[in-house]
Amino acid sequence: MAIAIGRGSPQRPVAGRATRPRREPRYDPLMAAAALALLGLGLVMVGSSSIGIADRDFGMPLYYAVRQGVFVLVGLALALLVLRIPLTVWERAGPFLLLSGYVLLGLVLLIGREVNGSTRWISLGPVNLQVSELFKLFMIIYLAGYIRRHEEAVQGSVAGFLKPLALLGAACLLLLLEPDFGAAAVLAVTVLGVLFLAGVRWWLFGVLVLLVAGLAALLAVSAPYRMARMTTFLNPWADPYNSGFQLTQALIAFGRGEWLGVGLGGSVQKLFYLPEAHTDFLFAVLAEELGLVGVVVVIALFTLLVWRALLVGRSAWLAERPFAAYLAYGLGLGIALQVFINIGVNMGILPTKGLTLPLMSYGGSSIVATCIAVALLLRVAYENRFDENGKPRAGEPW
Repeated sequence: MAIAIGRGSPQRPVAGRATRPRREPRYDPLMAAAALALLGLGLVMVGSSSIGIADRDFGMPLYYAVRQGVFVLVGLALALLVLRIPLTVWERAGPFLLLSGYVLLGLVLLIGREVNGSTRWISLGPVNLQVSELFKLFMIIYLAGYIRRHEEAVQGSVAGFLKPLALLGAACLLLLLEPDFGAAAVLAVTVLGVLFLAGVRWWLFGVLVLLVAGLAALLAVSAPYRMARMTTFLNPWADPYNSGFQLTQALIAFGRGEWLGVGLGGSVQKLFYLPEAHTDFLFAVLAEELGLVGVVVVIALFTLLVWRALLVGRSAWLAERPFAAYLAYGLGLGIALQVFINIGVNMGILPTKGLTLPLMSYGGSSIVATCIAVALLLRVAYENRFDENGKPRAGEPW
């Protein structure tokens, strides 16, 4: 029997009720809930958006939905495994992961599978591995460890700042040879963002941003197909049956969705009008079927996920755990950038890029890599509250 004590006079004992200390969550519940909600909604939308093409190509309307379900299960299984691995192990493994990433990028150029003019995948029997998705993860892990080991050099010397940029340049070159301009852009901006948060000198950062912007502009105008994409999104209706076809169909999907959408499964654009409806342009089908309400819900879930990632990173920084902090910042920025670019492409405010919507678009490599990224973020949140022996840290911010 316990006695409840509050202000004023003592309260009467409550028979049969024992007070227990409030159990704090071991991981970040809001982040986990947002990620699981996006995975579930993505699985539903992949099934809805791919029914027509799956029935035409395989005679199985739920072919892509079943495969996506398998990818989600694999991603969740690996996420549970990652949750049990201390961050110190990932920090020590960073250089080896990065080296393996470069080897895989080289193998893509040698034995990769070509799809739609790009060689981005390594065929592994029934599945294809998109190396760029894993490489982005490996690069962030390595960069977080590099900054922790050489933080003073990164902040105070040109050499310490240029070393990770040399590695970034080599990776971007390999990605552009595939070609995969979208993955190279996301990787470059993520690395620059983490370096900025690490306290790089302003003038160095400014010069680098100008150089990267100039190089990106040069790459955009050097290839006819990139230049066409840059100009088409400004006015897709100028050539709606050729270069502007995909974007105009996506915009029609947004227009048909209005406030509440045409209903789940009721999309017309997914019926062979909108190319890549279950991959890069899944968000357009979602807007058509679930309307503005569905769009706002998805954006809110991604906002919650990224906000919690950055908050977890800040908590790690306040706890003087720089590797965990930079890892969380990098993973959060990477997810945010890919979401922003994919949604921007679907809405016609950015040039078309071959980037999936994390946790939602069809694709095993993207699903698995993002599940691992979220698991690492949850591990950072766990270690913000508990030490290596599983004991609560006194006074640690949540």
